[in-house]
Amino acid sequence: MRPATRTFIKQRFTDYYSKARISAPSSVKEREFGFIFFEDRYPDDIWMRRHIGFSSGEEMQEYIKSLIPAHAYYSTAYYRAPQAPTMGDKEWLGADLIFDLDADHIMRGSYEEMLRRIKEEALKLLDILDRELGVDMRTVRLVFSGGRGYHVHVQELAFRDFEPAERRELVDYICGTGISPSIVLNDWAPGRTGWHDRFRLLLTRYLQQLSMKSEKEVKAEVSSLRGVGQVMAERFAVMIPELISLLNTNPSSILLRDQTVKTVFSALVTERESPLLPHIRDAAVQADEPVTTDVRRLIRLPGSLHAKSGFKVVPMEVKELYDFDPLIDAVVFGERDVIIESERDYSFSLLGSQYDIRKGRLKVPEAVGMFLCCRGMAEIGGISDHAS
Repeated sequence: MRPATRTFIKQRFTDYYSKARISAPSSVKEREFGFIFFEDRYPDDIWMRRHIGFSSGEEMQEYIKSLIPAHAYYSTAYYRAPQAPTMGDKEWLGADLIFDLDADHIMRGSYEEMLRRIKEEALKLLDILDRELGVDMRTVRLVFSGGRGYHVHVQELAFRDFEPAERRELVDYICGTGISPSIVLNDWAPGRTGWHDRFRLLLTRYLQQLSMKSEKEVKAEVSSLRGVGQVMAERFAVMIPELISLLNTNPSSILLRDQTVKTVFSALVTERESPLLPHIRDAAVQADEPVTTDVRRLIRLPGSLHAKSGFKVVPMEVKELYDFDPLIDAVVFGERDVIIESERDYSFSLLGSQYDIRKGRLKVPEAVGMFLCCRGMAEIGGISDHAS
């Protein structure tokens, strides 16, 4: 990034922070804060200034307004002395339950496609928290990260003292990690929801797809699983129609049918290259497990700006997610003209319009220029003489 581009971004951030009112997180006095600034070698050489505490939201606001961070974070944990220089001296008091959804961990594609995909995961997660885990949705706070995902904050007091192992159990359930066919099938009953029915349905779909393949293909696929030989694969192939019928009528009896079924089903959920795993991932929520289990994690501050996109970190109510469009609702910069220099062609959507950027020097709205410069896709070339 050229110095002029870094200066341009910082100037626009300065303008935003001079006018924005950023709400402090709850119990601000017990939170640790961390910031990354526009240093001389940013973004090639960055370091976080952390172990910072504030006595009030006003003090936090003034700090941000004065120093203009490129990225702003606060702790999901509560501490007696958040500004202490070591974690041991801070005295941990508990932590919010956090789920991090990042499209980078799921797919590759255009920015617009990634945002659309991760929104689906967020809706899926909220449904599980509400319908299956019994979370009080009045305590759930949703935040668009400003990048390629969402943060789901559960501030229900019942979870605050959970240790990493307990949080891992929750995220394992949500992500479908460690599924036991014997438990979810044997304990199934009509009307049973959650993984009991999700696993039954995804297993049924997989077996139906398998039944459409040739006998040779089925044997090859099943025998590739660890612990499953040719003889067992042949037996399983013959049983597929019956297994599909049992999954639809009496799943709790399916594992009593044959040791072959137990072996194959166990391999399908544990083998790293199992053809069933894509089905499990589709039915699960693809959350970032380390974020949930880390009880001392720093996470983006709602209302701040994300210097890798120029977008706002947007807090919202759960009910607002369905209609939320990051490419419109997280954009805070305007339409005055700026001149950028692009090294290649780009095509993307922003503020409800499609932009086809051509290689070279060209005039674009400031919001587009900020997006491209922050993402390292262009350099600033100047302010248009006709800017308003």
